Amino acid sequence: MSEQLRLPAVAILCGGMATRLRPITDTIPKALVEVGGKPFIFYQLDQLRRQQLFDVVLCVGYKGEMIEKAVGDGRSFNLNVRYSYDGDAFLGTGGALRKAMHLLGSQFFVLYGDAYLQVDYEKAYRTFIDSGKNGLMTVFKNLGKWDSSNVWFENHQILAYSKMEKTPQMRYIDYGLGILQTEMLQDYSVNQEFDVAVVYERLVRDHKLAALEVSERFYEIGSHRGLEDFSTWLASQSGLTS
Repeated sequence: MSEQLRLPAVAILCGGMATRLRPITDTIPKALVEVGGKPFIFYQLDQLRRQQLFDVVLCVGYKGEMIEKAVGDGRSFNLNVRYSYDGDAFLGTGGALRKAMHLLGSQFFVLYGDAYLQVDYEKAYRTFIDSGKNGLMTVFKNLGKWDSSNVWFENHQILAYSKMEKTPQMRYIDYGLGILQTEMLQDYSVNQEFDVAVVYERLVRDHKLAALEVSERFYEIGSHRGLEDFSTWLASQSGLTS
């Protein structure tokens, strides 16, 4: 049996305005949208605990105080949960991570706040460590089915990644979980607005982004369709709604 690694902190990006979920999110943040009788973020936190990830940093912005009130310090989930607030200005996903750097250690997982992922976190971390690279992206062969494919992945390598410039070779999608060395954020200023995609794109250009292909589809609640799909899937599962 392989030695169990000590897994790093998980930064969950839950600071967005969630405009695609309006009117639901007119009064609550996306993380607190109820599915199966409890807030979505509770499912994320329960899964992290099951996978032996105990240190969580919530990067919050829009109505972040409501998230902190609901989750607290994480003790009810047997986790240690801390918070990093955008502040007066929206920082984007990258800017939110840059502001949270002091809480994240030398390397960390980054998880989209609207994603429920069936992925082995320890396997992802081992792949990252073994690669010797500065980051890792989990990828899924999407073929444009659930969202717009944005990754050219071939022979276990990411050859191109872009949210804006799509090509026919892009049959995979950024699955929603990554790993970054914290130093990759140091070139950006505190309170600078930018997307974490910019960091991934730079790592791809420099051949410093590892990849792990995931076979199970992702679920997300970033849209009404995604929320409906996750609700349907959740109803078919036992133990997740209790």
